[in-house]
Amino acid sequence: MGTQLHAGMVLGSFDSQGNYAPTGPHYAEDDYEQDFFGAVRVLRRGQVALLVPVIETYRSSSGTRELGGGIGDINLSGRYDFIRAGESKYVPGFAILAGITAPTGTPPDKPDPTKPLGTDATGIGAWQGNVGVALEQTYGPWLVNLTELLAWRAKRTADTGGVSESETLAPQFVTLAGTAYTFSNDASLALFGSYTLEGTATLNGAPAPDSARRIAVVSVSGAYPFSDHFRAQASLFINPPLSGLGLDQTAAMGLTMTFLWGWS
Repeated sequence: MGTQLHAGMVLGSFDSQGNYAPTGPHYAEDDYEQDFFGAVRVLRRGQVALLVPVIETYRSSSGTRELGGGIGDINLSGRYDFIRAGESKYVPGFAILAGITAPTGTPPDKPDPTKPLGTDATGIGAWQGNVGVALEQTYGPWLVNLTELLAWRAKRTADTGGVSESETLAPQFVTLAGTAYTFSNDASLALFGSYTLEGTATLNGAPAPDSARRIAVVSVSGAYPFSDHFRAQASLFINPPLSGLGLDQTAAMGLTMTFLWGWS
């Protein structure tokens, strides 16, 4: 079990053509998140995990300052390793991933009227299912990982300007790749990158213009085992603020701290 603390600062945004622009002098946004999670091993090679996020957003625009937040969308996930990394010299470790996310957060179309900047939005407002595969292999102290995830979102009814509309977010694809090095004391350093692609959403059965999204993330992290049971990890991340690497998304940079307690 453990907790993950996240803090990020928005640097700018990508428009619907992929062009990047930094935030103006009259706008600022900081994003915070505290994740509480637990996992248990099942069937010797499987594990099931539950994650509960708490999200806060601070925004200021043209002299208006606002802080809001609340519980986010809760996720239940599972993983099963058919082959573990390092079991075979030639065949990489292979695992299947699956999960479901409940719309327990506040969607953007149901804001608190006292929050005109929309800082209380903490979820997408729809059920989401996830499936994926992970390939991992060890080479001495090195670990190499490649993970592919697919998210499917259910149809939902959105309230836009007092009018109810049927909305379906497009499937989302996430590619994650990276490598980690483990030292003799079990401390480790890792470099990972990911790229998320999301297609055009539908609104009342028709494509919603300029709703496709893309975003890249690069992170550098380190982990240190303070004992056989307690481990801490720190990670610096950034959405590279380069035109062409994002689409209809904000770009941010920040820090993530993770604290883990395990039982053998």
